[in-house]
Amino acid sequence: MPAAYAKCFDPSGARYGVPTYPWRMAPDGYATRRQLRARGLRPGGQPIAAQLMRFNRRTGGPRVAYLYREELALPVRPMTSRKWGALALAMLARRTCPRCRLDAGYCIPRSYGICGTCIAIEEQRTA
Repeated sequence: MPAAYAKCFDPSGARYGVPTYPWRMAPDGYATRRQLRARGLRPGGQPIAAQLMRFNRRTGGPRVAYLYREELALPVRPMTSRKWGALALAMLARRTCPRCRLDAGYCIPRSYGICGTCIAIEEQRTA
């Protein structure tokens, strides 16, 4: 077992406080949030059961992914009509240009804060 794996292998949890496994070597029955979500599940308030760890080659620091027990996971709550409505209003606000007040049809970049048309007009004024 390479040294990097030895640093990450702590199934008893003595070193890191929770059972720790090398990247992509988790035992069956554990899943990350994304893996649970792909199966239509959510952690449901359960504590972190274990973690995956690897060391970043560039920075040398550890990268960690938390694992949850699959048998304790709960189904994802269904979206209600009010949640859909709130999400639609939030997305409309992200698409609406604050300068011209038009729906741009895409999310306005936060770096500019205005739509492409307003950016082009601004560039023509300064040129």
